Amino acid sequence: MASNYDLIVIGSGPGGYVAAIRASQLGMKVAVVEKAELGGICLNWGCIPTKALLKSAQVFEYISHSKDYGIDVKDASVDFTGMVKRSREVAGGMSKGIQFLFKKNKIEVINGFGKLQKGKKVEVTDDKGKKTTYEAKSVIVATGGRSRELPNLPIDNKKIIGYRQAMVLDKQPKKMVVVGSGAIGVEFAYFYNSIGTEVTVVEFMDRVVPVEDEEVSKQLERSFKKSGISVMTSSEVTNVDTKGKGCKVTVKTKKGEEQLECDVVLSAVGVATNLEGIGLEDVGVKTEKGKVLVDDFYKTNVDGVYAIGDIVHGPALAHVASAEGIICVEKIAGEKPQPLDYGNIPGCTYCSPEIASVGMTEKQAKEAGYEIKVGKFPFSASGKASAAGAKEGFVKVIFDAKYGEWLGCHMIGANVTEMIAEAVAARRLETTGHEIIKTVHPHPTMSEAVMEAAAAAYDEVIHI
Repeated sequence: MASNYDLIVIGSGPGGYVAAIRASQLGMKVAVVEKAELGGICLNWGCIPTKALLKSAQVFEYISHSKDYGIDVKDASVDFTGMVKRSREVAGGMSKGIQFLFKKNKIEVINGFGKLQKGKKVEVTDDKGKKTTYEAKSVIVATGGRSRELPNLPIDNKKIIGYRQAMVLDKQPKKMVVVGSGAIGVEFAYFYNSIGTEVTVVEFMDRVVPVEDEEVSKQLERSFKKSGISVMTSSEVTNVDTKGKGCKVTVKTKKGEEQLECDVVLSAVGVATNLEGIGLEDVGVKTEKGKVLVDDFYKTNVDGVYAIGDIVHGPALAHVASAEGIICVEKIAGEKPQPLDYGNIPGCTYCSPEIASVGMTEKQAKEAGYEIKVGKFPFSASGKASAAGAKEGFVKVIFDAKYGEWLGCHMIGANVTEMIAEAVAARRLETTGHEIIKTVHPHPTMSEAVMEAAAAAYDEVIHI
């Protein structure tokens, strides 16, 4: 038996590492079990490296359209290997940052695969197969997720790939089919299309980014088609033939079957939880539909065992996992945290144009029985958007007509992922529509569109 801890965290993603640091701040002796790189999927194979790739694509787009800004650039070309290399370097730097934070906060890292055992113990198997058991007063499971696989779309990491392989391909494909139009699918569709790959997006639902407001979905589809991306909605990939040099993809549509040819197929149909082999059944932790059941403070049915992040019910988002981790350890430490408000979680998608949203869509607000006021302000009427050459998109706000409660905010356009926090904070503070209208926004900025959209909801808009 190895040394005892106040807390052992299994997994060092944005849920696990944040929980560990907060626990250390609260005076706990903490260890983190990690089988791979510190920072988990988000820092190493998700949020951070994908944004590095997307930035490279954006820079190339700027150069390609430099004449629009009065600048003449000749012979610009894509260095695909260089883009991938930069992305990996950015991810590596962030992982080293976690090492520094762990050292600063006196958090011990235990390398290996962690498995729960009875009595708040964790058995860790290192890369040589050696097993060591550790004991703690509390254990948090934060093992995250991975690409979900469909039976007719098995990932082989050669011709049918997941998001992880999409970041480190040896060479740029000439043609790609992206299956799924959630955040992962549309971000990679934008990236590869912007650097010259012929991209087709296949979506089972009747619109792209189906969790977003319908008007946002329509705008993204228009923008994608304008940029050369083929979009097939209400469609399903039924078979992928990988026997030849490339892939032959059979797609079932409303009009019948279609055959697509491509070099690779990217499966972006969601996230599966990493619950296998971590001992949940051995210690009696209850699960339901691939998720661990927890209370408002992430305690499982087993005393001293907690779970956070992608493996519990709720949005599979990095910032959600981090918030859950902080609430969880504060409760363990005897603090009095408030439960997380899952109705006020921002969602961001980093394709171009970007998408950001929080709260109810217009349809959801109506279905919930609200009488609503809806305001919309297009970036085509924004001075800053015009000056930046980024006039696509809009801000849409939804208020309760009776009390002025801000029910939802939906944005699509350049840099809107940096703007959504205003709506999240305002909603948390129970700000009304009129208070947003009377909040002076700086000019010229993209953020003025929030104020203008609120004004539009109350027939007070100035610039449209």
